[in-house]
Amino acid sequence: MENDGAQSLETIGIGVIGCGGMGRSLANGANAVEGIDVVCVSDLQEELAKALAENLGTEYTTDYHQLLANDNIRAVLIASPPFLHAQMAVDAANAGKHVFSEKPMAPTLEDCDAMLSAASENNVSLTIGLVCRYHATHSKVREIVHSGELGAPVNMMVHRIGGPWRGGNRTPWRLERAKSGGSLMEINAHEIDFMRWTCGEVISVFGAGGKYVQKDTDYPDVVLASLKFENGSVGLLHSSHAAAVGGYGGRVDCEKGTIYFPQIWGGDASIQIKPFEEEERRIRIGDIIVPPPVQQEIRVFVDAVRNGTTPPITGVDGRAAVEIALAAYQSVETGQPVSLPL
Repeated sequence: MENDGAQSLETIGIGVIGCGGMGRSLANGANAVEGIDVVCVSDLQEELAKALAENLGTEYTTDYHQLLANDNIRAVLIASPPFLHAQMAVDAANAGKHVFSEKPMAPTLEDCDAMLSAASENNVSLTIGLVCRYHATHSKVREIVHSGELGAPVNMMVHRIGGPWRGGNRTPWRLERAKSGGSLMEINAHEIDFMRWTCGEVISVFGAGGKYVQKDTDYPDVVLASLKFENGSVGLLHSSHAAAVGGYGGRVDCEKGTIYFPQIWGGDASIQIKPFEEEERRIRIGDIIVPPPVQQEIRVFVDAVRNGTTPPITGVDGRAAVEIALAAYQSVETGQPVSLPL
């Protein structure tokens, strides 16, 4: 395929491991990006793999090792349940394939480190699907903070709250922290990464929470995690499965003013920027033009593969989100602040 009618892009063959909702999203996203050929998809459930393969006009297998043996595949997109990410990523790296793994990277630091080591030893790229970096609100808020127009960040608060797991989302692996990473990893990897991407490295975490409504899980359904950043700023993440009225938004208070985003997306949601001494301005989120985020995260990964460069989101970023979540769980259990690194 040609890029903007100019020079021809080298086509990169991709394999997709895991054909559930996330795998379908990644496969369709990859299929829409110029210079990508989805060569094969894989899932233990043959009906899922077959349906996606037919939809894309490609091959399928129920054994991902067969996919990894295909010389036409240079990179894989892994969208299996989180507890399977590490083994699949290590196998892929050992087969010489570049690796895109969905978030959370893995439920344990040992598994994250195994993924990092395998990628390094085999000289392959490793990126994690922290797709919110490519969404309009997240990227614009971070851009404003890093522009310095409001001075250094002082406080960042993000809430992402909803009700208990229901319907098709209530799969057995989601109810076990060892398999899913619990809400702080499986959902809030995005918010943790957003806060770290905006405010910098986290040096300590204090968490309060418990199990109140979703009682069939083995992890808290409400966590208020207070983060202390290396630069002295503080943050608060509100994670919940106990909210009948959900919501997703936040704010960043800086030395010279505030960025307020009560809704991340939807309707006429906007970002309010208010310096202390000047008039406020608002940016309507619907007016911020960004490429489709799933396509973009795959595009930049494949560009890194094609060019032999480091992807913008690294395995180190994925591991950091896992470590902060683990520290929050530990703090909830002990009632004490937890210093990083663990």
